[in-house]
Amino acid sequence: GGRMEVLEEKEEEEQREEELKALEISAKLQDLETKVSVEQICIPSDVPDFDWTSIDTSQLPSSYKTNSLKEKKLLHIADHFLQQYAHLCPDRKPLFLHPVNECGVEKFVSTTVRPTLLPYTELYHWDGCASFVSDYLAVEPLKSPITPPSSLYSPTTILKYQRGNCFDFSVLLCSMLIGAGYDAYCVHGYATREICTLDETLELCPLLRKPQEVPKEGMKKSSNKYRVKPPPDLHSKFELQQEAKKAAETEAAQKNKEREEEKELEKPRRDPLYGLRVHAWVLVLSGKREVPETFFINPFTGNSHSTMDEHFLGIESIWNHRNYWVNMQDCWNGCKDLIFDLGDAIRWEIMLSGSNKPLQLLPDAEEEKELSDRDMDDMQEKEEDISFDMPPSWVAPIQISPREFETRCSQGRKVILYRKAKLEKWAPYLNGNGLVKRLTIYADLDCTEVVEVREWFKNREDMLDMREVNKQTQLTTDYFSPGHLLNLKAHTYTSLEPETGHTMEFYNEARVDGLQKRVENANEMTEYFVGRDDFLHVRHMEFGKRGKKIHLAGTRTDINSQPIVQIKECFHRNLEKPADEDVAERIFLITEETIHLTYHLKDKYITASKKDFFKASERDRKGNEIVMTPEMCITYQAGSSEKEKKLLHLYKLLQELTEEEKRLKQQVRQSEAEVLNILKIRENEETAVKLSVSIYNTERNEKRRQQNEAMKNTMEDELPGQEEQDLDYLAPFLIQIGYREKMTKGQALRVRDDCLTDFKRRLIDKANIIQARFEKAVEELQKKDQWFQERKNQLSAEEEDDFLARYSETMFHIHILALRLNREKQTAPQKYLALEEKLRKDPRLAEHLGHA
Repeated sequence: GGRMEVLEEKEEEEQREEELKALEISAKLQDLETKVSVEQICIPSDVPDFDWTSIDTSQLPSSYKTNSLKEKKLLHIADHFLQQYAHLCPDRKPLFLHPVNECGVEKFVSTTVRPTLLPYTELYHWDGCASFVSDYLAVEPLKSPITPPSSLYSPTTILKYQRGNCFDFSVLLCSMLIGAGYDAYCVHGYATREICTLDETLELCPLLRKPQEVPKEGMKKSSNKYRVKPPPDLHSKFELQQEAKKAAETEAAQKNKEREEEKELEKPRRDPLYGLRVHAWVLVLSGKREVPETFFINPFTGNSHSTMDEHFLGIESIWNHRNYWVNMQDCWNGCKDLIFDLGDAIRWEIMLSGSNKPLQLLPDAEEEKELSDRDMDDMQEKEEDISFDMPPSWVAPIQISPREFETRCSQGRKVILYRKAKLEKWAPYLNGNGLVKRLTIYADLDCTEVVEVREWFKNREDMLDMREVNKQTQLTTDYFSPGHLLNLKAHTYTSLEPETGHTMEFYNEARVDGLQKRVENANEMTEYFVGRDDFLHVRHMEFGKRGKKIHLAGTRTDINSQPIVQIKECFHRNLEKPADEDVAERIFLITEETIHLTYHLKDKYITASKKDFFKASERDRKGNEIVMTPEMCITYQAGSSEKEKKLLHLYKLLQELTEEEKRLKQQVRQSEAEVLNILKIRENEETAVKLSVSIYNTERNEKRRQQNEAMKNTMEDELPGQEEQDLDYLAPFLIQIGYREKMTKGQALRVRDDCLTDFKRRLIDKANIIQARFEKAVEELQKKDQWFQERKNQLSAEEEDDFLARYSETMFHIHILALRLNREKQTAPQKYLALEEKLRKDPRLAEHLGHA
């Protein structure tokens, strides 16, 4: 007995110690909570505070303000479930089951989910839904970072006021994903401070993440034993190696030091509430909508995360519109070891074990055999006893207007801070220049020194799609979508002034000359071509000092042109010509009056054939013909022992090259003029930016709206007169008598007689046409019958069947014509009398014909 008393005393002491520890822990948590409640949350400063108590709930449907009998029963079941859970798991926090809504009415969390498929293509995919929710709503932190909220408002109210906490975000996103066909669930769990407070200042911006490069196998260079060996390097390799080693060590040490300093700065501060911060996110299970792998979505950012992500520290419960599951697995290692098989009753405790069960993993075949029919019957009976279907959602249908969908961000603008970067988003048409997104990249973590700015545009008439500005080199690169007036693809420049250095890329498929790129500065211009018939791929021009002004034909302005010093052209190999006749490179030295030709290499040759022409400085007295002498051309023919070609051939070639030089000079001047024209047009486009509006966007397309209104008004004006004209059956006869406003009796009688005569003639003509067709069909039938009687013994079964089918068709046609003829004969007198009565009552004729 004494031993039992001692044990009881020990147990009482242990219990007191545990209670004291629990009290100390709760006191510490309260202190931490008060400290953390004043810590800075990474919410944009332009989001004003909002008083939820001031919202108007008078216009909300009755389902928001009351509970149905089924909902009351559900709340009773939830309370019973919560009691059992608290008894079995006393060390776990209370479940998030039935918070109050905006009207102060308790609603079960599953009924707050309202599956909805919205009529926008982008919202049919998970990433589009997640991006919309993260952009459309403004983030509000939880009142206490370590406890779930006491209220959960409807998605319709959250959309109306465009703000909410992580639970509001998750319910809205889950409703949209389930509506789009995904197996999605809201999650109540724990996450790191960065996730809970939307702190992305240590994260790399998604737009800066480089795709993983697939390593390519290096092509082995073909070794040629006859290649020319390079001259021997007489420098000491050992000394060079030592110097390189020292330089590498110094550089590595410097880099390591910088990296360590940066890492120290980048390290997140120690979080006193690590593992306790409450967060809500969305779980998407694999299976539906061809989702290959289960993943999480953080509704604050719209980004997907692996279930192994170390930022998610644990799960208390999950729910969708059909049921509620409590996680019974240990989260000591975060969510990494969790198994998301909701049909496993050991790992996931289900609240409503009725007909709305999740898709469970199929058991093994052997286990299936062990279940007898009797056991299955017992299970079904038990399910019927305890089954309870989730009542339908109390939330009104979720609706988003096209304007709201387009505007996205609250006030049309959103700012996100990343590691060494800032991303700004705008709604389309909000900025006059079409700017919808800007990424500013910084050199330091404090975001003070700008390195690069990238801007994205939409709906611009000049087709400008993106602009990159390098603040260090002051280089600007504009990227264009296909369809620009000048077929521009990209334009790199420091200024839109000419001769300041420009690189222009073109959509070569849309150009006749196949120009792909043009690089131009004060003294040089290089053009690159693709897919030309003459195999030209590069043209390089060099200019001298500026001369006097000249006027070019075909250009609008005088160009103070620079003299052309040299034109160099490079050609690809034309396999239809021999290599020593196919020019690879030709250089026109304009000032030196020299032309150099270099031909393509022949197979297994290391030198190419060349020709150098020196133009004559003197002309003969008779005219401007060039006097050709052997000294004017130096020729080298690779690997040929043949005699040099005759002077006549070289003379003709020189003539051709002289003409080509003149043509090239004109081409160069045209290229210069085109550059100036492009710069002028680009300057005008940037000065007065015009945004294009789709003809289907009737709200914004003012021109189209005015056209529609004008057309509608015109039709309304024309319609009454048109109707009268269409319905006036006497118009042809009134024109004949010259009717104005009033007619005499003679004119009235004439109009009546003419109208009846014309109608009678039309009736007779119609009957005659039907009679003629009937007689013709009967005649054809007789001919067919006669033909069949003559050949019926010679016809095959197929030919006979074919004849009978055509005979039957003709008989049907004759029958229809006979019916029409009889009907016409019967109705013609009635129609005639009806017209006569109509004429008697016509207001224009009634005065003269009424007594007749």
